[in-house]
Amino acid sequence: MVSIHIRNLTKNFGSMVALDNINLTIGSGEMFFLLGPSGCGKTTLLRHIAGFYTPDKGHILFDEKDITHVPAHKRNTAMMFQSYALWPHLTVGENVAFGLVERKLGRAEIGKRVQESLRMVRMGPLEDRKINQLSGGQQQRVALARSIAVRPDALLLDEPLSNLDAKLRLEMRSEIRRICKEFGVTAVYVTHDQKEALHLADRMAVMEKGVISQVGGPRDIFRSPRTASVASFIGEANFLDAEMIAPAAPGSLATVRTAHGIFAGRLTDPDWQPAATEKVQLCLRPEALRLTTTPAPANLIAGSLTDSVYLGELAQYTVRDAAGNVFHLSELNPALLRQADQSPVTLTIDPDDVMILRV
Repeated sequence: MVSIHIRNLTKNFGSMVALDNINLTIGSGEMFFLLGPSGCGKTTLLRHIAGFYTPDKGHILFDEKDITHVPAHKRNTAMMFQSYALWPHLTVGENVAFGLVERKLGRAEIGKRVQESLRMVRMGPLEDRKINQLSGGQQQRVALARSIAVRPDALLLDEPLSNLDAKLRLEMRSEIRRICKEFGVTAVYVTHDQKEALHLADRMAVMEKGVISQVGGPRDIFRSPRTASVASFIGEANFLDAEMIAPAAPGSLATVRTAHGIFAGRLTDPDWQPAATEKVQLCLRPEALRLTTTPAPANLIAGSLTDSVYLGELAQYTVRDAAGNVFHLSELNPALLRQADQSPVTLTIDPDDVMILRV
């Protein structure tokens, strides 16, 4: 396994800037996610690490070795594609052995690694099966076994779970993390699925329009997004316009003025110190909002209940205020479902759950 260092990486496709001066370090043995909407540059960055693309500017290092212009087949990386890219005419074992044969390993070593890799993904008994005899989840395991059999320095995964149904995706999330950690490989994983990233990542980078908006651990990104775009991409978010009442230091609670009165919240960008009267934006997560009947001096939103949806483990409500602004609320393990009858309701939220963002 290696650490990966990306320095000032830039890539243009004609007039389109795909990557704009990217700087990023991925630790040895880390499970690192590249996350963002379609077209943000995450797959382009992954393909640069793999060696499929050459940058217009910048460098990629594996540990201290500059591999920017090293061909893909000499980088000792393995890539798992969305389509799995398995050979249908070969057996499970032959698919796993394919990369080892290409590397001209001895027959005994190939057999040992095939069995070891299939055992790690719990597919040992199916070594002689054809690919078309396997389920989607089993094919995904074979693709993973083939990737780790070559003992790569870095494992690159391009949305590997997107073709699986919801139940299999949940199962394979944990399996991929277990295997990567047991194998001790540095893994770089591309996805647009926020839940997948929050579940699996040691750290992640949220990308937008060819740049990295924020890097951090799952909890840091979710609880302390630095921009509205990061907040809205990682989980659901309600936004409320506000104005600073007094200057505030990063990490401290601050008070702001909104159309619903005074709110207390926290600044999430450590490099930002807004001045009094500065326009800001509040991010309020649906799961942090609560319906209340208890009067309070701050952090209250009055409105009417316009929609309710029962989803078993949670209920989702929509509240509209007098100005027509819409707020979404999630209630975990609801004992009953409130009727969307336009009845007046009041929402509240703890100050620590109010994230103050720059506009």
